[in-house]
Amino acid sequence: MSMPFAIGDPIGPLLTLSAVILVGVACGAGARRLGLPSVTGQIIAGLAMGQAGLAVFSPEDLHGLEPLTHLALGLIAVTVGAHLNLQRLRNAERRLFYLLLTESVITPVIVFAALFLLPSSSARLALLLATISIATAPATIVAIVKETRSKGVFVKTLVAAVALNNMACIVLFEIARNVSTTIWGSADGSVPLGSGVAESALAELMVSVAIGGGVAIAMDRFARFAIHRDNLTTGAVLALIFTTGLATALDTSPLLACLVLGMVQTNITRTRSHLVDSVFADFEPTILAIFFTLAGLHLTTEHLGTASLLAVAYFVARAVGKFFAADLAMRLAHATERVRKHLGIALVPQAGVAVGLVIVIQNDPAFSDIAGLLSAIVLSVVMVNEIIGPLLTRFALSRAGEIGKDRLRLIDFLQEENIVTHFSADSKQDAILKLTDRLIRSHGLHDIDRDVLTASILDRENQTSTCLGGGLSVPHGILPEGYPMVGVMALSQEGLNFDTPDGQPVHCMVLLGTSPDERDRHLQVLASLARTIGMGVELQDRLFNAKSAAHAYEILHGEESEDFNYFLEAPTGPTAKT
Repeated sequence: MSMPFAIGDPIGPLLTLSAVILVGVACGAGARRLGLPSVTGQIIAGLAMGQAGLAVFSPEDLHGLEPLTHLALGLIAVTVGAHLNLQRLRNAERRLFYLLLTESVITPVIVFAALFLLPSSSARLALLLATISIATAPATIVAIVKETRSKGVFVKTLVAAVALNNMACIVLFEIARNVSTTIWGSADGSVPLGSGVAESALAELMVSVAIGGGVAIAMDRFARFAIHRDNLTTGAVLALIFTTGLATALDTSPLLACLVLGMVQTNITRTRSHLVDSVFADFEPTILAIFFTLAGLHLTTEHLGTASLLAVAYFVARAVGKFFAADLAMRLAHATERVRKHLGIALVPQAGVAVGLVIVIQNDPAFSDIAGLLSAIVLSVVMVNEIIGPLLTRFALSRAGEIGKDRLRLIDFLQEENIVTHFSADSKQDAILKLTDRLIRSHGLHDIDRDVLTASILDRENQTSTCLGGGLSVPHGILPEGYPMVGVMALSQEGLNFDTPDGQPVHCMVLLGTSPDERDRHLQVLASLARTIGMGVELQDRLFNAKSAAHAYEILHGEESEDFNYFLEAPTGPTAKT
């Protein structure tokens, strides 16, 4: 009995999809067993099955899987946008602004210059690769952070930076693609660069933003009535598919639209963990396995020789750009030394967004002359980056001292966004009012009655002063049953002239909100703060004069602080000490 089809014959999109899932997932698992990222195994699997290898599938069958590719791109973009939670980024604005600026300028300029000088390159190719170079692998970074249970200012900056530079990458890529098509995409290549190009690119970006934002708002309204998780799943998937489809139909950027969808959704809805983390996590691994395997399938051997030198230049120039951009940004932002020294190293991994942009180029007929070469360059570098990139990121997390810190600590509620430096107030009551507002905003206590909480704090203060001496004051109020313990810290170098038992100005105020069922922990926190901040002269000097909330956080959560800000749970997994 003869086979009904031979290798390379059309077998239909469903059989093709089955084979891609089976091989992609298996090779991804095999790569992990070898200590490599799954994306590396999936790209290699695609390379082996594609035109560069066995040519298992026909072009018609691969073309039938394009909708899944678009869905995967949208999923990646939504996940990136979901990491831009503005509430969690409080006090990090300066670092992130400078990093966004330097990453958007320095990295692409260095990459463009390095590639443009090579004879086998062109201005068109260099321009597109320069914008793609900004992207960092969000899935890889987040996976390493979770695996190592890392937490702190460095992690907060890193994850937000990845989301922001991917956003910048997508925006600049769409502009570069528009400009490139206008200049080099015409028949004679003589179309001048004018205001029409900029207006067209801007209009396209605005439409994408409107689509993503509109769908996110509609999804938030739907989530208010979706009681069951199945309904949330349906709504989330529908939002993703509709956003991608509408942006594609309107000939605008699906990537940017989905990124805005994720960003707006995570900032306006209280069910963010269900809509992004839990819902998409159910099918994300399979979709991404298909995506990266298909990326490898599109790679051909035709351009590998030419691509080798360009890939090396791209890899080196991008790494140099990342290091220099991160270092300069952190210097300008006066970031802590640990963040400044190691952030650039952690930004080396590159995968999902970069591969997604490659597929956009592959599917655009205007770039058919350079699509193969560009794909070979980026996919080659992605495979290298996904081997050494995670090692560099893990090294950076270790040097930053944040591995194993994602465990509950005694004063874990004092994160960077809950600390304010250079604090001033006209009176103790004014200070309490300001800190109460900060407590509600920074901890998301939107359903807490501000007036009731403030009254409980002032009532306690009227009974007896909460100034503990040594420049420390710990006012506290009562939260309803079931609420976790929360707090904010205000630091003043000059000191607040309140009526204190020892006659000394207050340099540190820690406002606590505690529910009755957290009473024991409340007493532990009070004792620890009084013993260390209230009496420790060396700690007082460092904390009271902290340059920023990030510096104060490192003092409170560094290794030297574990005696008083001790862990309430033992280390587990790969970070546990044996």
